[in-house]
Amino acid sequence: MKGYSGGMRRRIDLAGALVADPPVLFLDEPSTGLDPRARAALWDTIADLVAGGSTLLLTTQYMEEADRLADRILVVDHGRAIARGTADELKDQVGGNRIEITVTDPAELETARQALAWVAVGAMRTVPESLRITVPVTDGPEALRRVLGRLAEDGVRIRDAGLRRPTLDDVYLTLTGHQASGTDPQAREAAR
Repeated sequence: MKGYSGGMRRRIDLAGALVADPPVLFLDEPSTGLDPRARAALWDTIADLVAGGSTLLLTTQYMEEADRLADRILVVDHGRAIARGTADELKDQVGGNRIEITVTDPAELETARQALAWVAVGAMRTVPESLRITVPVTDGPEALRRVLGRLAEDGVRIRDAGLRRPTLDDVYLTLTGHQASGTDPQAREAAR
């Protein structure tokens, strides 16, 4: 197997594990080294196994993978279980919806911030380089409708607008206070 790429070795390992049609399957970071097409195919295979009655224990640092494949998630930080639940339950723990607005003109960023401030229920995050503002809100669809109306009244041109739920990456960062790679929170804050 020395001549095979990491992704090919992963596929061969999985194929070998599946030959016996196991009732329980343990996978440790199964999509590491796979390109996006191979990763999607692997995820489909795993989902088919689970739908067919196999039980899967999956370890992963890829939150998208956990979101797509896991019925129940256990978040571990420094060897300790710090949260557990479904993806939706974990997302609800860190807060509800967020409105994300991207303006087209840097001169309109402050006007957009003022329009968003009156619906924000927490700290507003502005990324001037990408002209994006993110705010946590309650009653997301109604808040988005009101904000878009106010931005239109103020003549602010929007490149993108949407209502977003937290991702499992957001959950992990909120619950642990640091990135999965172990990046120091103070270094991340300084980089902002």
